[in-house]
Amino acid sequence: MTGTPPDSYGWNDGMPVSLLEKLRADLKHAMKSGNTAVRDAIRQVMGEYPRLTVPLTLESGKKSFRVKRPEEITDQDLLDLIKGLVKSEKIVLEVKKEVTSPYLEILQRYLPLPATREEIATWIGGHVDLAGLKSPQQAMGPIMKHFGKRADGNLVREVLQTLCARP
Repeated sequence: MTGTPPDSYGWNDGMPVSLLEKLRADLKHAMKSGNTAVRDAIRQVMGEYPRLTVPLTLESGKKSFRVKRPEEITDQDLLDLIKGLVKSEKIVLEVKKEVTSPYLEILQRYLPLPATREEIATWIGGHVDLAGLKSPQQAMGPIMKHFGKRADGNLVREVLQTLCARP
């Protein structure tokens, strides 16, 4: 991965490497190429690793925890950390009355693309019988289960209301 061009920073679950490996490779490349924005963003993510813990019960029965070892860190752990950093950055940008920042754009390259309105509507059309439901909200469960964290609940609700409003 050392020869990775700068515009290939980022990750998706279709890649043959784990998110942890990709972050390490991208950090190494960013440091070699002098890309301080990417380097700093990845270091910020790595600085959050101590928040990834495993619960323990000590011999005395007391509950405790330990930090996960690198081999125990899952892609989902890292995605959750990055989502938290994205959420924090969006709050900061909102206060500053700004829309985006280089830091936010770099972090978002490591997150899966969110489901689009069209993607959600297409899936609903092929998998959910809206006529058989008392309320469109009853379809929320299966839809959210299918899309997982890729779908925003508010967007799904809007799509459902739009589809149910059609004659």
